[in-house]
Amino acid sequence: MAVESPQRVWPSVSVIVPTYREAENLPALIERIGAVRAASGLDIEVLIMDDDSRDGTVEVVAGLALDWVRLCVRTRDRGLSAAVMDGFKAASHDVLLVMDADLSHPPEKIPEMLQALEAGADFVIGSRYAPGGSTAEDWGLFRWVNSKVATLLARPFTTVRDPMSGFFAFRRQALEMAAPLNPVGYKIGLEVIVKCGFAKTAEVPIHFSDRFKGESKLNLKEQLRYLQHLRRLAVFKYGDLAHFAQFAIVGATGTIVNLAVVTLFWLLDIDAKIGVAVAIGVAMLSNFVLNRQFTFSYARRDPLLPQLVGFLAGSSIGAVINYAVVLGLLNRFPALEAFPQAAAFAGILAGLVFNYGVSRYIVFRKS
Repeated sequence: MAVESPQRVWPSVSVIVPTYREAENLPALIERIGAVRAASGLDIEVLIMDDDSRDGTVEVVAGLALDWVRLCVRTRDRGLSAAVMDGFKAASHDVLLVMDADLSHPPEKIPEMLQALEAGADFVIGSRYAPGGSTAEDWGLFRWVNSKVATLLARPFTTVRDPMSGFFAFRRQALEMAAPLNPVGYKIGLEVIVKCGFAKTAEVPIHFSDRFKGESKLNLKEQLRYLQHLRRLAVFKYGDLAHFAQFAIVGATGTIVNLAVVTLFWLLDIDAKIGVAVAIGVAMLSNFVLNRQFTFSYARRDPLLPQLVGFLAGSSIGAVINYAVVLGLLNRFPALEAFPQAAAFAGILAGLVFNYGVSRYIVFRKS
């Protein structure tokens, strides 16, 4: 229910806080949210979505005895994104606002974020990189580079400066028209932007503090899952173009594998013809494995052997097409003999397009 103040009618807010072993931080976080609630007159409920921490979180929340704070202990499908998703389902208020429990996100910015929604934004981010935003002085070069690289990788999906922020808000009704959410890893905000099709985003500058107590949950595994998440979003947003880009990248790795095998045979002083033949075979097998694992991952449930035979056959035909295009161009345009690389590139592209078509619609077709 909305709350009326002398200045405006505020929407009600469900603050979703995913937690795992954050019991030490919860009293300070809830105290600060409570202060915002009292000063602004906002109708705020706080949903603590805890992944069965068994660190005293249950006792802490019970001891606070606040009717506007709810605890949900999750024992299945644990993980940050899944916890937030469950929070979306459990929320009952107009606006969904997600924030971390470690006090890196300032609750005092909640009213300003709501103002941005009221001003017409579809999605509001508490941003470290918007003008006026900042990070803790001892944040460190590695964390800064890691954040910037992750942000750069998100550019095909959004132009916001800080899409990695876990501090964001949007209207709950937007989920009713969104594509199904299936985030991987910890960057659910980017998933919401893409799947809800938000075009009008706003960034509220914040000071991003170091966590108050406890240890960070970010590790190499989560970073790899972020890359997997980006691949899923690319397929969702760009469809066949994303599949083709992945296919081309795998093809590039196949070239590296090919050259590595040729070099190995050369170092072992084995006949070059044998080395080249083996290298082609190894590269084709490498491309098959990577395409089945990543580019067309949906095909992994189908029998492997027929796919392998079809892929090798299609790749062989693609190689013939590649060679035929090169010969055709050189015969048709003799001037290209001075620039054979151009003809070779055209042949590679023709073979790539053919092989992609065979792989996408025949070998790894969706059943």
